[in-house]
Formats: sequence, C-alpha cells, structure tokens
Amino acid sequence: MPILPSGPLSYGMQLPVQSQSVIYAEPWEAAATPADLVRIARAADHGGFAYIAGCDHVAIPRRLADGMSTVWYDPVATLAFLAGVTERVLLMSHVAVVGLRHPLVTAKQYATLDHLSGGRLILGVGAGHVREEFEAVGADFGGRGGVLDESIDALRAALGPEEYPEFAGQRFSFSGLGQRPRPVQERVPIWVGGSSPAATRRAAVRGDGWLSQGDPRDRLPERIARVHALREEAGVGAPIVIGAITEPLYVGEPGWSVGRRTLTGRPEALAESLREYAAIGAHQIQVRFRSRSVDELTDQMAAFGADVAPHLGT
Repeated sequence: MPILPSGPLSYGMQLPVQSQSVIYAEPWEAAATPADLVRIARAADHGGFAYIAGCDHVAIPRRLADGMSTVWYDPVATLAFLAGVTERVLLMSHVAVVGLRHPLVTAKQYATLDHLSGGRLILGVGAGHVREEFEAVGADFGGRGGVLDESIDALRAALGPEEYPEFAGQRFSFSGLGQRPRPVQERVPIWVGGSSPAATRRAAVRGDGWLSQGDPRDRLPERIARVHALREEAGVGAPIVIGAITEPLYVGEPGWSVGRRTLTGRPEALAESLREYAAIGAHQIQVRFRSRSVDELTDQMAAFGADVAPHLGT
C-alpha cells in the first residue's frame, strides 16, 4: 500500500544488522545472521510496518571505520533478498547515494527490484558524505549536490514506463537504449533525504517525499513549513510525503538501561507521544527499538504493531 499524505500516520523502520554504525547498532547485531534479517523483515510484514529500509555505502575509509564500522550491506541485494520472504511491506533505500553510479545503472538495479517485488519500491536518495568513497569510484564529491539533482531528473525518465527512456542533461544523457524489466509502478516514488538547506530545497522541488535526518521535534515544524513553502514557490502542485525519525522506543517497562532519550511505557502513552509527529505535519515516522537480542527486537515490533499502532490514528 503506498504511503500518502492524506492517509493515517504510517510507521516504518531502518533495518538493523545491515548497517552497524556505533551511533545506533545494538551489540547483538555484530553476530547476527541473514536468518535474523529474515525474521525481522517478516515481523515488519506481519506487524503492519509500512516499509523496511536499507542504507548505501560502497566502502568506509579507515579514518571513519571506528564510528561508522565497515558493515554496510548493499541495499539492492538486501532488499531483493527480503522481498522474496515478505508479501506487503514496502522496500526503501534510505538512502541510495545515487551520485556514486550512472543513473542508468541505478535504474537497472531498482527497476529490477520493483519488478521482482511486485511494485514495492520506494527509492530514497541522498547526496552522500564520504569523500574517499566518491574518489575510489571516480565520482564527483565536490559537485555531488548538482549531480544528485540531475540524477533525480534522469531517474524520473529511466524509471518511467518507456522501454527506451530519453534524457539530456549537463552530465548525463541517454536515448535509444532499452531497459527491461520495467518497474511495476507507473511512478516509482523518489524520497529525498537530508536536512540541510540544499537537501530540503531538493526534496521540495524534486521529491515525492522528504526524509528528515533525525531533526529534533522542536525543529521539525520549521523545517516542514520550509519544505512546503519551497514547493509552493517552485509551483509543484503534487503533495509531498513528510517523514520523521522518532526517538528510540521500548514498549513497556524495560527493566534495563535503554538510555535517557528512549521513549518507554504503556502503549497508549507511547502512541500519544508519537501522534505529536502527525500534529506537526509528518505523514510517516521511522521507528527504532532498543533491544538485546533478535528475539527482544521482534517481540518489540509485534507489541508496537498490536498495541501502539492502533492508537496512532486516534
């Protein structure tokens, strides 16, 4: 089911295991297996989660490895793997650093994913931030913002219905080159990630959705208003899906130290807190649960879907 600005507050999650930055990875993830990822994806599928998401990094330089780790699964391979063991949950790249690849390469990968999954792709895109990654593959780090803008325009053409898409830009151009399979979706949703002024403008002007990058609640209203104002100023009439990343969550009383920023407690209280995101203009929230094992995580996901989610729309 597509995520719409006019619908109820949706909830999705960034998959654990597939990216293991020390900022958010739990200790148990280091020894997790593909079978654990399957369990988590199926829990999301059964628990009413709108999407599961995977990150994109080609390679991490030594100077950043202590904080970021080098564990970053390829998002296309990971989401395609999980598409085969799920039925309804949407599959999102959050975010694909599309400037690392030619738009036709990106289109081939993600059109195939949409085709294989029966039309469940959300293509989240971002500019990237690791210079060495760009230099290693011969991509333009300094001009990555302009590259991303043009890549989005090129992907609109390359992921459209035409077998032989056409595009002519300053950096990329193609015509007379056929790509099949085509996406199942007539228009693959492209959501733009980032909270910088350039990113919010890009989302407003070019995106079907905006993925904020962990903005605190008190800053979100201003950011959301800015996105809508820029979109109106650009004359873009279509609605945009606004997203927010919530604080870490734990359904119930944890009985162990989950950190002072974590929202805990009864399902009704958690839902009341999360409804504030809808009140300030978000249409979907990305949630993350504190956990000590894959069992605890899937239990938390099930509790959220059964006991918290029913109260999000009231």
